[in-house]
Amino acid sequence: MKHVIVGTAGHVDHGKTALVKALTGIDTDRLKEEKERGITIDLGFAHLSLSSGKTVGVVDVPGHERFVKNMVAGATGIDCVVMVIAADEGVMPQTREHLAICSLLGVKKGLVALTKIDLVDRDWLSLVEEDIRELTRDSFLAGAPIIPLSSITGEGIKEFLQALERIIETIEEEEDSGVFRLSIDRVFTVKGFGTVVTGSVTSGRIKVGEEVQILPTGRKGKVRGIQSHGVTVESASAGQRAAINIQGVDKSEVERGHVLCRAGTLIPSFRLDTWFQHLPSAEKEIKNRQIVRLHVGTSEIMSRLVLIGRDSLPPGEGVYAQMFLEKPATVMAGDRFVVRSYSPVTTIGGGHILDPLPRKYKKTMVAYESDLDTLRQGAPEERIKTIIRRAGWKGASTAEIIVRTGLGTSRVKPLLERMAGEKEVTLIEEDEKRAVSGDVLQSLKETTLEKIALYHRENPLKEGIPKEELRQLIGNFVPSRLFNHALGELEKLGKLVVEKERVRLPHHIVSLGSLETLRTRLEERYLKAGLTPPTKREILEEGLSPKEVEIVLEILIKEGVLAKVSEGLYFHRDNLNRLWEDYRQLLLREGKVTPLQFKEMTGLTRKFIIPLMEYFDAQKLTLRTGDYRILRGKV
Repeated sequence: MKHVIVGTAGHVDHGKTALVKALTGIDTDRLKEEKERGITIDLGFAHLSLSSGKTVGVVDVPGHERFVKNMVAGATGIDCVVMVIAADEGVMPQTREHLAICSLLGVKKGLVALTKIDLVDRDWLSLVEEDIRELTRDSFLAGAPIIPLSSITGEGIKEFLQALERIIETIEEEEDSGVFRLSIDRVFTVKGFGTVVTGSVTSGRIKVGEEVQILPTGRKGKVRGIQSHGVTVESASAGQRAAINIQGVDKSEVERGHVLCRAGTLIPSFRLDTWFQHLPSAEKEIKNRQIVRLHVGTSEIMSRLVLIGRDSLPPGEGVYAQMFLEKPATVMAGDRFVVRSYSPVTTIGGGHILDPLPRKYKKTMVAYESDLDTLRQGAPEERIKTIIRRAGWKGASTAEIIVRTGLGTSRVKPLLERMAGEKEVTLIEEDEKRAVSGDVLQSLKETTLEKIALYHRENPLKEGIPKEELRQLIGNFVPSRLFNHALGELEKLGKLVVEKERVRLPHHIVSLGSLETLRTRLEERYLKAGLTPPTKREILEEGLSPKEVEIVLEILIKEGVLAKVSEGLYFHRDNLNRLWEDYRQLLLREGKVTPLQFKEMTGLTRKFIIPLMEYFDAQKLTLRTGDYRILRGKV
């Protein structure tokens, strides 16, 4: 069953709160100041039982121009608006502004409550009705019922309820992303229960006992209880007003504008790609990079509006825009927003979010507007492809794709699987289904082969490049999983060879060429030196090229001719093997050997004794126990 939220709108003192009380019996003015001043300052909430048995939530908003930001917070998420216009005053400034705000927020259904008819005569009433039709002529309220009524005498209330019910029956259930979201509009504590937050459930469903998270703070808690329309329930779903008791979260950690969701489903962002529409009624053009007030969900955030491809925007025109936020917003693609000027504060436009996690826009990004065209008007599959491509090397998880397209899980998952099957995307994390664009993967493969070829040209005597060094050359921002996936595919295609931790092209063969003489020289030098070989530093002091010595030593070690005992100290393998056997025999005879005994056996100095004994420890010939070494396995 489609849950419905009805919201009021209209100028101050036109009777919104009185009408809600006449309909529901609930006085939504709860603040002491509201009672004293006789005007609504903050949001009020009620519920209305219809003759059909359905109960709808009611949000009563303030009408004063000073509290429009509260009005926007309340209007977010409503399905049907009751535009309240007093018969004695008619259309007023906030009537027009509230109608514009509801239009910008995507409200599609509503009706007009023409209140206070007990204060005017019939002729005046007809003139006001004519003004209302003119006001609504080009809006979503064009042709909507205009119901004259009095909340004092009760005249017209029955007819109003009947008209409201007929409209509610026509409201269709929209596609639900499945991601539970509640934009918090109120937070308070209840003795014995703790923190309670209220708001309209934008999408998804939550149950008692589930873990939730408050964003953008990241604070986690558990749902202890849920109420909807004053009744305790086990769950709340999209389209319902809900009061949720959260265990493990203090009231001081929550405020209006925060979003309640499941952990790991939403990502706060300081930057948004949007479609922005400048209101025709605005008084002046918008300048590029102008500071504005962004109203999205129940939050108000100071933002910089960057017009894409424009230096200014006249009233009545639309444009793609990137918004840079002073503090993070927790939103999804498709969310509607309202923009008000910094000073003086008036509503100047609004629109909807195309990508809540975009890269920073630069004028050199020639395809940027084309991407936004797809995100705004493209088919679901094309929007998913665009988001995955925009995610670049990092790729996008299923959860991120849902947030960045606004599409539901039931649509995203099968489309991802089909695209993966056709190699349009690659899934590099099966659990999360993190998808990387086929174009990005192809680019990575080409770059990988280019970097390996370059390495071979610069290091012809090295058999291959270490994997991690290759990843650093490409860019360490490339995730390891994606990098290894690309290597695996290239290896299957026979375009490279992976040997342990090194990578080379198939045709690459090491040829020492002119360094063959140096190889022979160093091998003979280390063989003749016995157990007192020169250090690498001493070799270099003979005037040899450091790079050539490094290459040849690496080859000799790889071939097993030399063994690296410690940093800069190498032994010929034949000499080391003989010492290994002599040392083993000594250990068998003595049971345990000290450094002094090792010295007596070899005649070596401490310069060689300590590195050699530690080398044999590392090679698992010996085990150190205190000042002694024993044969490993003889403990």
